Amino acid sequence: MKFTDNLPLMSGLPRADLPTEESLILASGSPRRSQLLTAAGYEFTVQPASDEAECGMCSRETAPELVARYAYRKAADVAAKNEEGLILAADTVASCYGQILGKPHNIEHAEAMLRQLSGRRHDVFSGFCVWSVSQNRCVVEVVRTELQMQPLSEPMLADYLDSMLWEGKAGAFGFQDGNDWLEVLEGGSETNVVGLPMERLAEVFRDFDLLATEISTEKDGPSFSK
Repeated sequence: MKFTDNLPLMSGLPRADLPTEESLILASGSPRRSQLLTAAGYEFTVQPASDEAECGMCSRETAPELVARYAYRKAADVAAKNEEGLILAADTVASCYGQILGKPHNIEHAEAMLRQLSGRRHDVFSGFCVWSVSQNRCVVEVVRTELQMQPLSEPMLADYLDSMLWEGKAGAFGFQDGNDWLEVLEGGSETNVVGLPMERLAEVFRDFDLLATEISTEKDGPSFSK
């Protein structure tokens, strides 16, 4: 197996002009999202949202609803700290037969997730929020990508767990790690699996004036299902 961040998906990424004159602020400490934005040619600063913005799961909340809510809350958290700025926040989870798989707590948790996903199709959902502080408007979107994971042999599983590359990654895997046992199905977005659907983000930037709505006063943001 080969573990690397230097994948073809980092080349030729779509890019669009920002919809406002505000500076772009990434409300995430994820190095993978920063890498994607940088590879696409965006200039931005990083202001991670507070931990409190990403907590709790509502009863019967689906994976799309969860990532949409978290993305909105992260954007709101950072927007409250800035007088202006175009805030970009995101959240990503894996989902297997309706069970939401977030970031593993430890190596045992990572192993359990990978064994659950081994040999199965599953989904990755990324929600993102683009929030204009000056306009008091935002767009919340969710993108789904279907994946097929090949059956993992015991040596494959042990090698990946020993690499520690599973840390901080939804579902305990990273598509950007160069794993040849992961396949994106039906023309799905590879960057979505990494944590930020660059194709849809460029479309939202281009169509922001048409898509954006006034900021809701609801604490957790809009309801969302897809």
